Amino acid sequence: MTTIAALVPMRHSSERVPGKNYRPMAGKPLFHHIIATLQKVPEIGQIVVDTDSSTIMDGLQEHFPEVVRLERPAHLRDGEIPMNEVLLHDTAQVEADFYLQTHSTNPLLRAETISKAIQAFLKNQPEADSLFAVTPMQTRLYWEGGKAINHNPTELLRTQDLPPVFEENSCIYIFSRAILVEHNHRIGPKAMMFPIDPDEAWDIDEELDFEVVEFLLEKRRS
Repeated sequence: MTTIAALVPMRHSSERVPGKNYRPMAGKPLFHHIIATLQKVPEIGQIVVDTDSSTIMDGLQEHFPEVVRLERPAHLRDGEIPMNEVLLHDTAQVEADFYLQTHSTNPLLRAETISKAIQAFLKNQPEADSLFAVTPMQTRLYWEGGKAINHNPTELLRTQDLPPVFEENSCIYIFSRAILVEHNHRIGPKAMMFPIDPDEAWDIDEELDFEVVEFLLEKRRS
């Protein structure tokens, strides 16, 4: 049987939204939302949190004692360290056939969507070596110099008729340790894209993101 471990890296410090991983959102610390969601995904056999935060460690012990807690080594704690280095460390500590990585900053992501992503990836084995979630965009985009990216400015098609482009939204990555080691990247050369609805794809990077996501989360629960 294929084993899948969910990896959720969380740093204690955040430059743009201070303390965001454990800051209260809709009545509970932000990281509680994604952990509770992952627990509802039947394909996931183990949830692993990598963190340098005693606040998060203590919160996991109290509310999610079944979650595996990995203390991030000192040499991987700097904010400039590439995520792939953290993932190489984590996958060396926890054995699984495949790893699904997401973030505490994706609280609107649904368990059903994660499950569908896993099923789609496994169905496309061995042709697909990895998977990443994307958000379809149908809007007029330009390069910095003014050259159109995805449309002909002289035709002026309706935006809904434009060919979609896809934004990597950081919500879901699925990969094996072998791919990570060989390519030093969680996205392999035969990666498949998995589109998800924009209302689930919010990633909290700025203070405004936090406020909007909290509003949407409260609205979803009402």
